[in-house]
Amino acid sequence: MSRSDPTSLWLLPEPAVDGFAAALGGTRLLAAEERTRLERRPTPAARRRYLGARLLCRYALSVKTGRPVDQWRFRHGTHGRPEVEPDYEDVRFNLSHDDGLIACVVTHGSRCGVDVTRTPSTAELAFHLGRRLAPAERAELTEAAPGTRAAVASELWVLKEAYLKALGTGLTRSLDGFTFVRRPGSPIAVRDPQQPAGADARWWFDLLHPGPSHVLAVATEDGRPGGLRRTDLSDLSLCDLGHIRP
Repeated sequence: MSRSDPTSLWLLPEPAVDGFAAALGGTRLLAAEERTRLERRPTPAARRRYLGARLLCRYALSVKTGRPVDQWRFRHGTHGRPEVEPDYEDVRFNLSHDDGLIACVVTHGSRCGVDVTRTPSTAELAFHLGRRLAPAERAELTEAAPGTRAAVASELWVLKEAYLKALGTGLTRSLDGFTFVRRPGSPIAVRDPQQPAGADARWWFDLLHPGPSHVLAVATEDGRPGGLRRTDLSDLSLCDLGHIRP
């Protein structure tokens, strides 16, 4: 990724999905396999989030490249990660959604991952997650003040997920096989013994709280401080559809 080319993060609140979908073209933009997956979602909310995610990635990719939104097709990698098919301008993306919010990150030429979850997590989730973390992370969670422990658990969870999604492995890897190091005043760092020497230093992590109910992490290979450009699509008027609409 060129140092002048930012990592693009797009956030779409779930209440804005219906208007966004109508403006962009709705389900007619989806491939047959995507429409089948959409129909299999068990609830209207799950279908809304799936549709929003599939349309958001098309929109974000089109803004990044100028390619019309109806020209994107996708394949699934070894562990299920969606990728552009065929490759186009070495553009890469990743998606995440949870109740209330959909996120998409896009780069040129750099591996990337994003994960969003509602926060704070429940005390039960914090307890079970703590048992799966690396020793230094378990210590961080244990030493956190009781009132902040669930929030710390949520932050560690999205960092873990975003990094594994960027690597393309997802949760096929154990969460205790690598460690996040978080020190006040210092960038978030990862220590991953499964990666080649020096590879850890190439990763940049952004940890955001886009609202009171969510925490989000972005992992970017060859990222940099201030290199994340965030756009919130809560207002449909922010969407520039003129040059990308089919």
